[in-house]
Amino acid sequence: MNRHLILLALCQGLFLTNNIIFIAINGLVGLSLAPLGWMATLPVMGYVVGGALSTGLVAKAQGRYGRQRSFQIGLLVALGSALLCALAAWIQNFWMLVLATLVAGYYSANGQLYRFAAAELSAPSFREKAVSLVLAGGLIGAIIGPNLAAQTRNLFAQPYLGAYLALAVVALIGIGVMSFVRFPAVTTTSKHVEGGRSTLALMRQPVFLVATVGAALGYGVMNLLMAATPLAMQVCSFSFDKIALVLEWHVIGMFAPGFFTGHLIKRYGTLTIMSVGVVLLFLCIAIALSGIDLHEFLLSMFLLGVGWNFLFTGSTTLAMQAYRPEEKDRAQATINFWVFSVMAMTSFASGALVTTQGWHWLNLGSLFPVILTGLALIWLAMLRRVRVA
Repeated sequence: MNRHLILLALCQGLFLTNNIIFIAINGLVGLSLAPLGWMATLPVMGYVVGGALSTGLVAKAQGRYGRQRSFQIGLLVALGSALLCALAAWIQNFWMLVLATLVAGYYSANGQLYRFAAAELSAPSFREKAVSLVLAGGLIGAIIGPNLAAQTRNLFAQPYLGAYLALAVVALIGIGVMSFVRFPAVTTTSKHVEGGRSTLALMRQPVFLVATVGAALGYGVMNLLMAATPLAMQVCSFSFDKIALVLEWHVIGMFAPGFFTGHLIKRYGTLTIMSVGVVLLFLCIAIALSGIDLHEFLLSMFLLGVGWNFLFTGSTTLAMQAYRPEEKDRAQATINFWVFSVMAMTSFASGALVTTQGWHWLNLGSLFPVILTGLALIWLAMLRRVRVA
């Protein structure tokens, strides 16, 4: 660990504070403002669609301005979009809320690169642990996010207006913290940005393909279930405090393993830890299907978080084996594009399924991407065994 890595982990925590509050309240605000019930998670979907649309812009900004300035631009967008969300909540305008979350997606696309930047702030032999430890900074969001949403949602007459204003303050803090992070100097010439293999050539590598599948489908399953949880719990007559508690433990599950996931990857191998993540996702779904009591929501969402951590950290580490330094902006943008694209689909499906088909069928449907991820890991393991033989 070094000072810059610690500060980046803090930025990760502030980023996750933003994400968790968005997940906790956007669906509920959407449900209260949407013309139709199935449109409730469109503000959640807007956030990830905005992220998908922004991956190319973020990659260009990273190549042109470098890590720090590009990350600060993302934080400025977070500030502006939080204020626009607050305005939408104040005047009760559903479509303005959707637009605000769409704009906020640019910040999300920036924040998704913190984990890759972590590897640049450490020695090569420490990069797995650096990625894992920066992701562990999300624990800050796990603790602050749900509690901040709960404490600020009723500060004003309009519900959740205070929560969105609190996010603007979080963004300002992030801008201040990021100003102290110093990233290694990189060449920003056109030759550097455009050098290396094409996106198609990168995707043809089995390692890169499986890393992308693991990251995208792992995040997709997590988003499908997490975005629906506040709505499902509200239907089951749980209070917002109980919803916040479940989300808090879910995010603890997502990021607490970060303190040791990197060590496990170095000791047991990337594919092994990713496979454990897949098994944990199966367990999460099995528990969610077993009942709708508070302890079942808590345990299933906690396991969902841990499974996501193993799968996502492993995918990030695996991807770094498949591209050269001059290809990093293109490779990272490609992975994040697919992550956001799958998240966009699951955000829409989440609201539509939970409001029309129910919590049970939503969980059954989530089995399909988990099975696909498991098959992709088996395929790569078999390819490696053939090459060794």
